[in-house]
Amino acid sequence: MSKGNDTSSLEREIEETRDRLATTIDQLLYRSSPKTIVGREVATIKAYYVDAAGNPRTDNILKTVGAVVGAVALLVVVRKVAG
Repeated sequence: MSKGNDTSSLEREIEETRDRLATTIDQLLYRSSPKTIVGREVATIKAYYVDAAGNPRTDNILKTVGAVVGAVALLVVVRKVAG
């Protein structure tokens, strides 16, 4: 193998590594962008309350409503006892 082949092979490897690194950095920037994070979290929450067909998941909705009603009732009782 000649020195010219070794050099061009090394240059090609460096360029391929740069391309992979640039792609990785782009992916990390996309994943860590606030807009992407918010979109991902909204999708997660939506999936909890709505199934893939777009129908509401009544059981999960009722659990959340029950928790909210319970928390409000607790606050009312605590205020009445404290006040």
